[in-house]
Amino acid sequence: MADYWPSTPEEGRLSSFQYDANTSIKSTCLALILGGSDTTAGTLTWAISLLLNNRPMLKKAQEELDLQVGKDRQVVDSDVKNLVYLQAIIKETLRLYPAGPLLGPREAMEDCHVAGYHVPAGTRLIVNVWKIQRDPRVWTNPSAFLPERFLTSHADVDVRGQQFELIPFGSGRRSCPGVSFALQVLHLTLARLLHSFDLATPMDQPVDLTESSGLTIPKATPLEAVLIPRLPSKLYGY
Repeated sequence: MADYWPSTPEEGRLSSFQYDANTSIKSTCLALILGGSDTTAGTLTWAISLLLNNRPMLKKAQEELDLQVGKDRQVVDSDVKNLVYLQAIIKETLRLYPAGPLLGPREAMEDCHVAGYHVPAGTRLIVNVWKIQRDPRVWTNPSAFLPERFLTSHADVDVRGQQFELIPFGSGRRSCPGVSFALQVLHLTLARLLHSFDLATPMDQPVDLTESSGLTIPKATPLEAVLIPRLPSKLYGY
């Protein structure tokens, strides 16, 4: 990154505040890590937790993987397009537990009316994504984990902000710039995990889905899972 960063203070000034190049590079890297690592890990944690509490759906995802990939190789990126049920699982997880339940503040550039409310120019708004994605007027049984809804009634709904009933990454020019990379990581990681291992919980107890406070809806308690290999040992590197 240092090779591409402006080499002089004048070229590198991003605002009225002056920072040296090293500080700017470090802060940018930290923003990338905070914006992409914790949110992705949190979404995967919720996906696994939901599947452990809904074993038939976990089994269905593994059956799809066995059909589309087989058991003689690992999942690769090109397989994801064929894993429609797994994609539905990720969508439903992002609907129930969006990485950012509240979108960053937005400011109205001019007077406008939204759903009968007058919004004066300069008003700062915070979008409640969590509430939108659990609206019972849009989603049947909104608090239930039902990936099948994205194969039937909401099959045409995407997570990239084109339909406002599902906006886990925001929408428009201020939406998350890492959405494509995040989806790639989520799909491939979950696919490899479900394909390579049978999952269970200690003592076969249900997972506690209690939420904790935070910017990314973390679980109140750490996820504990038992992983049992389900593929030939040669695919694990031993």
